[in-house]
Amino acid sequence: MTPPKRAPKAEAARSSPAERFYAAEHFGYVLEEQYGFLLRKAQQRYLPLFQEMIGPDGPTPPQFAALCRLAGGAEISQNHLGRLTAMDPATIKGVITRLAERGLVERLPDPNDQRRLLIRLTEAGHAAMPELFEKAKAITLAALEPLSPAEAKQMVALLTKMV
Repeated sequence: MTPPKRAPKAEAARSSPAERFYAAEHFGYVLEEQYGFLLRKAQQRYLPLFQEMIGPDGPTPPQFAALCRLAGGAEISQNHLGRLTAMDPATIKGVITRLAERGLVERLPDPNDQRRLLIRLTEAGHAAMPELFEKAKAITLAALEPLSPAEAKQMVALLTKMV
């Protein structure tokens, strides 16, 4: 799959060297050098890549994360799945509801605890995973394309270390 062409950066979105110098000189702060700002910009670049390459009928990034955690075949409680995918209880509930509506996951009562729901992939969910994993690999390559292979590996290692 060929990654989509990136739009040229808008000049208005970038500050001038003079503006950066003024902010650094007067406030000791340059927005373009801040971790959170850079992460948000990387995410803004990543999401359109993901959406285009996964396809219009594909899962969202949070849905894909849930599917990945379920792909091993185990039944996982909805609460634990939320923790495994870094989603709060309300978010994972919505993600599971949408995946269930698409027939990719099913909810089962936990035989050991009536308050818990167990989540697992359906046959359709299992069948969808090989293609989704292939697309996800292509998305990762496209997202890391500006970096050399060594830089990409280092980027992943550093992000892993931070989280």
